[in-house]
Amino acid sequence: MKPELISVSPAGSKSVKIKQLNTSRLIASFHFHDLCELVWIEKSHGKRIVGDHIGNFEDNDLVLMAPNLPHIWQNDKSYKNNEENTVKSIVVYFPSDLFIALTDDQSVLSQAQDLIDRAVRGLTFGTNTTNAVKQVLLKLPDQNGFDRVASIITIIQLLAVAKDYEFLASISFKNDYDLKDSNRINKVYQFLMENFQRDIHLKEVADLCNMTTNSFCRFFKGRAQKSLNQFLNEIRIGHACKLLRNADFSISDVCYASGYNNLTNFNKFFKEIKGMKPSEYRVRLKS
Repeated sequence: MKPELISVSPAGSKSVKIKQLNTSRLIASFHFHDLCELVWIEKSHGKRIVGDHIGNFEDNDLVLMAPNLPHIWQNDKSYKNNEENTVKSIVVYFPSDLFIALTDDQSVLSQAQDLIDRAVRGLTFGTNTTNAVKQVLLKLPDQNGFDRVASIITIIQLLAVAKDYEFLASISFKNDYDLKDSNRINKVYQFLMENFQRDIHLKEVADLCNMTTNSFCRFFKGRAQKSLNQFLNEIRIGHACKLLRNADFSISDVCYASGYNNLTNFNKFFKEIKGMKPSEYRVRLKS
């Protein structure tokens, strides 16, 4: 299942592209392309899928992805329904072999290549690195020529030496999607991220793809590398983790707001995915 292939720049280009977003909501499809992509969310929150990773994003979120890693960022329904909310973001696209054209210093090339190799799974960074990179990113939209190139080099250097990073996609993830399936899988992902807080029936998801339920289950598991139920539970539990940070919400509140009808199922799936009970997770957050 290849998601939509997005053309970002001419093949073989050594140029760097900067995209600055200031809009009411994120509008994108599940896609991939042949450039590295650095996404900094200045203001917004919602769900993101990177390869087979399903997680949350919020203000000051920074992610680096190597070429051909499928991804999508989508706002939560509560964010989109508030007309006062805005999305502010800076996205940087650059070729993975950028440094080859700039230097023959093997230590530099090795360090840059190591970063790209790790970014094959997608990398998210901690507050210290994100804040350092942010200061450079904010200058990029107004820079040109040498100044822009120098800033990109600085950003890549900061990311390459960072220790406060986490992998997103699993080590076993492989982008072997079929391009003809892109529209169908994109519809499913967007539908699930939009409706996970209510009961979702298998048939209504299969109908999005004009498939029988049995055919859809085989199709989805073959592409997403997990079952529909597992995918949906990962979205719900990820959302629950976000809500558990708010002390005003009881465990029961979090359960129902995440799409579960009873605490038994909520506790069961939370422990399966996070390895602990919701109450234990909340205690760890406090400590």
